Amino acid sequence: MTGEVTRTQAAATGPAATLLYDDWYPALRSSKIAGKHMATAMLLGIPLVLGRTAAGRYFAMRDTCPHRGIPLSYGWFDGRQVTCKYHGWSFEAVSGQCCEIPSLTGRDSLDPSRIYAAAFPCEQRDGHVWVYVPQPGRGKLRVDDSATLPAVPEVPKFSQRYRSAHLCADLPCNVDHGIIGLMDPAHGPFVHQAWWWRSKQSIHEKEKQFEPIARGFRMTAHQPSANSAPYKLLGVYGQPITTTIDFVLPNRRYEIIRCGEKWFASLTTVTPTTENHCRIDVCAAWNIFLHVPFLTAIAKFFGRRFVRQDQLTMIQQAEGLKHNPSLMLIDDADRPAKWYFELKQARLESQATGAPMRHPMSGPVTLRWRS
Repeated sequence: MTGEVTRTQAAATGPAATLLYDDWYPALRSSKIAGKHMATAMLLGIPLVLGRTAAGRYFAMRDTCPHRGIPLSYGWFDGRQVTCKYHGWSFEAVSGQCCEIPSLTGRDSLDPSRIYAAAFPCEQRDGHVWVYVPQPGRGKLRVDDSATLPAVPEVPKFSQRYRSAHLCADLPCNVDHGIIGLMDPAHGPFVHQAWWWRSKQSIHEKEKQFEPIARGFRMTAHQPSANSAPYKLLGVYGQPITTTIDFVLPNRRYEIIRCGEKWFASLTTVTPTTENHCRIDVCAAWNIFLHVPFLTAIAKFFGRRFVRQDQLTMIQQAEGLKHNPSLMLIDDADRPAKWYFELKQARLESQATGAPMRHPMSGPVTLRWRS
């Protein structure tokens, strides 16, 4: 699979990326919501107001009053209802159902309960508030329909005791560029040069096995790269080390590292906030070195530097992408990016026709590159 070069305009920043709906996306950290405080977020170009009811349920509403359009976040939340600042319309927070219109008189026949502010299914996992975003124009999605929706994503965990950490960064690019950067196996020795990670001198040829999985693909269990210093630390446990990496539409990269009973797992997402901006979130959990003091703080320090390197590269890339250049993807290092675009197109076609989603991979594939 070498030698092929593909030019594509699909990922250029000039035209906005096509967004994938009917799925869960992380909106914000749950720590930003406390008591009767409401928080705002932008998700797939949709302004949201989020909070948590007195009964403990998270909610996400479109941050727009259906009456005159003022953001509901300027209003008040009493633990059950969100009240608009402009005319005092009140809405039950989880369902969005209107509870009161103060201006109505006894002669009015309008039934407020038949009016709804847009509300979205909303769940908390791993300290993230996830929101299910339906296809625009499909009609009202009842919040109580959550049981019929796909499972809310979360970091895989393999023991009761573990530590966790979270990192995030805004990226000035559309979600396509963010995702193919996320899965790119060849940039590490250049973008992430550091004594504790990799260098140009550590580049060597690699061979990895990939296989299709539902809505994505997997880099099958393998021994991690010998030129990555963090993996070497696991050698103290004296057990074989294996890594498995999955990519799943619309935006998720799962990595699981196992060393006997010790493990590290992460879920990284690239979420479109608007058509041409996105946000990367990394949520990790582990049971390694649990007794090492300040381990979480140390991990977050190096993790922030790692994510910042990606963020800076995307900022610099945006300078070139604003001119809408023609881009090229090569085999084998760019094959995962090609699979992403093919998977995305297959999903869009499936949603449009109602036919089962066609997977671009017919079976296991071996890819080779240098990094």
